Amino acid sequence: MRVKKLMGKKALITGSAKGLGKRTAIELAKEGCHIMLHYLASEREVIQLKEKLEDYEIEVRLVKADICTLEGVQAIVEAIEAWDGVDILINNAGPFVRERKLFQEYDESTIISLVQGNLLSVMLLNHRALPYMRKKGWGRIIHFGFGHANEARAWPHRAVYASAKTALVSFTKSLAVEEAQFGITVNLIGPGDIKGEFKEKSIDEVLHQSDFESPVGRPGTGEDVARVIVFLCDEKSSYLTGNVIDVTGGFDPIRANIK
Repeated sequence: MRVKKLMGKKALITGSAKGLGKRTAIELAKEGCHIMLHYLASEREVIQLKEKLEDYEIEVRLVKADICTLEGVQAIVEAIEAWDGVDILINNAGPFVRERKLFQEYDESTIISLVQGNLLSVMLLNHRALPYMRKKGWGRIIHFGFGHANEARAWPHRAVYASAKTALVSFTKSLAVEEAQFGITVNLIGPGDIKGEFKEKSIDEVLHQSDFESPVGRPGTGEDVARVIVFLCDEKSSYLTGNVIDVTGGFDPIRANIK
């Protein structure tokens, strides 16, 4: 029988009803990890995922909350406390405005929501989860950014989102140094341009498909991202902290094309 590397660990994954968060939940569950699924609007999808994950004989909890509000963060915090903490915190959720627009065209409420959802909520959740990890002398925190976030380059038409995520890079590195003494690692994943249904697919499902935009020649998948997360959560990955790991297939999502 295969040894499950994370047997009995508890993980919270924000934004996990669909997409990359869902695939991450599946891969962690395969390793014996108990899962807390966070969602907002995707109730049908999260219930279906819960049933699927329970096939791995793990505990699955649900928490519904708007990550872009302080009330939503508090709801997640209360769920963490009711579970007596988590060992693994995956900060996947983060609002993104698909419409390309200049910074001056954003309204103030959208600016606040983007910064809250992509940076401040992450910081607040970390702040409340850390005491439980420190008590155990073990923890894994993983943030989600975007490919090349570590370079803090210009990303026209994405100014607010890019600013929040590049700030998250600095926070990741700073927190990693502070928490290393407590057996807690902190890293950031920079997914590439993984589209639509591919966010939930396995690598085997796309091996024979072509993506001419990708230097590796095939589409990226949720498993590409999730398998890196599982590796970072491993007991023996304790020396890997403060890193920004791009999972992009070599693709550069930042195209400066203001006209």
